[in-house]
Amino acid sequence: MNRRGFIAGLLAASAIGHAQAQQKAKVYRIAVVAPSGSIGNWTETGTSRGFRAFFGRLRELGYIEGRNLVVERYSAEGRTEHWTEMAGEVVRSNPDLIFVLQYRLVRDFKAATNTIPIVGYGGDPVAFGIVSSLARPGGNITGVTGDTGTRQFKLLPLLREMVPTASWVAYLASPAVWDSPYIPPFREQAQSLKISLLGPPVTPPFDEAEYRRVFTAMATAGADAMIVSDQVENFANRRLIVELAAEYRLPAIYGNGGRDWTDIGGLLSYGSDFPEHYRHAADQVDQILKGAKPGDIPFYQPMKFELTVNANTAKALGLTIPQSILALADEVIE
Repeated sequence: MNRRGFIAGLLAASAIGHAQAQQKAKVYRIAVVAPSGSIGNWTETGTSRGFRAFFGRLRELGYIEGRNLVVERYSAEGRTEHWTEMAGEVVRSNPDLIFVLQYRLVRDFKAATNTIPIVGYGGDPVAFGIVSSLARPGGNITGVTGDTGTRQFKLLPLLREMVPTASWVAYLASPAVWDSPYIPPFREQAQSLKISLLGPPVTPPFDEAEYRRVFTAMATAGADAMIVSDQVENFANRRLIVELAAEYRLPAIYGNGGRDWTDIGGLLSYGSDFPEHYRHAADQVDQILKGAKPGDIPFYQPMKFELTVNANTAKALGLTIPQSILALADEVIE
């Protein structure tokens, strides 16, 4: 588990605390937690479009890191066995608020505290047992949901449009996603389209060797195409995944992230505007720091989804983009 962000945060807290004590200004301390990824990119100027949007929006709202905001960053580096320990460590540090990526990880924080406000980001918090209602979450948790299931059911039909002969489709996801409430109806949809879903699941620590193992197994099983789940671990490894999809000549559709996938060679992406999710999370952080109760803030749900297509990748795979896809596409990358 990476604690450099935590140590840096404590040092920053000490320095800022001394300066702000003289100015009698409030300094807020938040923890940012994710199951994987490099904390060095989680800044207003880093490579993550999501975090650039998150911290940029906080700046617009008056929260400036190094002045009136201290940020402690934690990454489990793809190791799920660290989640409970990390949740306990963060809660013991007693920040004003915790921003957590992925609702499976939020469950560990829900178990660790019912008092510290939590803003979560991920799939469907109701399906994962985080809250019973998106409109009235109650308790100490609110957040953003990138998908409550409706968008997921567009992925297979879109992929089938792009690859009409596909009958064996690999699903790139962890065991927890394979075992989630999403999968039974997803399998039923696949069966109705005469498509078989293939594994194997991607297991921790979600490194290059593991992804190569899974891609090799998918190719051996005869996968015709692939769906990449939205989970944070996949997004953190998106460049590797896109490269492996090209290497194994697997046409693939990706979820939320849009051009983050297609700009680096992904074939298709169907999802909502990724940075928008983070901006709304920042708005929720602002409301809570100003005194609102998390349980009174409805979960944000995106209303618009966009389809992007990379024409160069389609050509490299020997695919002709059908007119039906071109007509639906919000953007075609040449």
